Amino acid sequence: MADQFATDVIALIKKRAESESGEGMPASFVGEITIATELDALGFDSLGLADVLWDVEQAYGIKIDMNTADAWSNLKNVGDVVEAVRGLLAKEA
Repeated sequence: MADQFATDVIALIKKRAESESGEGMPASFVGEITIATELDALGFDSLGLADVLWDVEQAYGIKIDMNTADAWSNLKNVGDVVEAVRGLLAKEA
């Protein structure tokens, strides 16, 4: 079960996935997203992942430097994103 932070990040990812799924698609098109959901299954390419990182920056008032964003292109699932953001926030605290 995801904690509140994970739930919040999942909500950001779901919102982005729904907006990237195309005009006219229902919000339920994306389906349930969990920490085990593969990013590829959501249709994210490297640009889509960059958009997710932008959303995270805006939501948490952080800056993800380009070297970090490049390294994050190896993330495979939603849980990887949650833990990477959690680690970045811990470093900035």
